[in-house]
Amino acid sequence: MRNRSDRARAALAVVVTAVLATAGCDAFGGGGSSGTKDTGGGASRSARKAAPVWDRSPDSVAAVGDSITRGFDACAVLSDCPEVSWATGSDARVDSLAVRLLGVRGAAERSWNYAVTGARMSDLPQQMAQAATRGPQLVTVMAGANDACRSSASAMTPVDDFRADFQEAMDTLRSALPKTQVYVASVPNLKRLWSEGRTNPLGKEVWKLGICPSMLADADDLTSAAAVRRGEVQQRVEAYNTVLKEVCAKDRYCRFDDNAVHDYRFSTDQLSHWDWFHPSKDGQARLAAIAYRTITAAKW
Repeated sequence: MRNRSDRARAALAVVVTAVLATAGCDAFGGGGSSGTKDTGGGASRSARKAAPVWDRSPDSVAAVGDSITRGFDACAVLSDCPEVSWATGSDARVDSLAVRLLGVRGAAERSWNYAVTGARMSDLPQQMAQAATRGPQLVTVMAGANDACRSSASAMTPVDDFRADFQEAMDTLRSALPKTQVYVASVPNLKRLWSEGRTNPLGKEVWKLGICPSMLADADDLTSAAAVRRGEVQQRVEAYNTVLKEVCAKDRYCRFDDNAVHDYRFSTDQLSHWDWFHPSKDGQARLAAIAYRTITAAKW
C-alpha cells in the first residue's frame, strides 16, 4: 500500500497531466484565458509616486504574450493568477508595471492582459489586434519561450518564421496605433531554469509529465548527447532574442530590454514551488522591476 506522500504525488501527477494537455509548455511561465482585465487591490511603492522621466508617459497598458504574463502557478497549484502578472497585476507584492506607471486605480481601469496560455510567436499578431482595440499607449511583449520549448529540439520554430511572425505582430499594431510605445522582453534563459530547477526532486517529477521536453527532458542526463540538445535550445533562444532586438530597433517607439530578462540570474526563489518551473510571485516582481527600469530609462 502506498503511503500518504505517494498517494499525494500520484494525485498531483494526474492533475498536472490533465492541465498540461491544454496549457502548453510555457517556459518560466504558464497561462490562462485571454483578454482578462486585471483589477483589485495593491499599492504602488512610495518611490513610484514621482512622474517617470521620459518624454511621454503612457496612461494605459496592454500586455500580450504567453503564460509568463498570466501568473500561472504563482498563487495556487495549476491555477492562472493574472492578479500577480508582472505586466498588469494588482498584487502589491509584485508591484506590476501597470501599477508602477498608472497607480493602483489607473492600473485597474486602464490595463488589459491579452496573453494566452501556450502562445507562440505565430499567435502574437492576433493578440496585437485585440490589444489595439483598446488604444493603449504602451504595449508589453513577452513571447518566444514556447517556440523553443517544444517536444524536441528539431521541433522548435525556425528563426526566419519567428522573425516574420514578430514583424507581422508589430505591423498589425502599427496599422492601428502608429505611435504606441512597445516594451519587448527577451526570452528567458531556459538552460538556467533547467540548472536551477533540477535541484528539486518533486520539480523533476513534474517535468517528466512533459514540460518543455526540448530542454527539461531527462533532467539528470549529463551525457554529451543531452548537452548538445540543451545547447541547441539555448542557441535558438539567443537567436530569438537577436530577432526581437533587430525588429524592435527598426521601430521608433519600440524598446527591447537588451537581454535583461534572459541575463537575470534567477534562483529557485523566483520559481513556483508548485512545479519549480513557472515564476513565483517573487519572480513576477523581478520581471516587473526589469520592465520598469527599461521603460523609464528609454528616450522615446
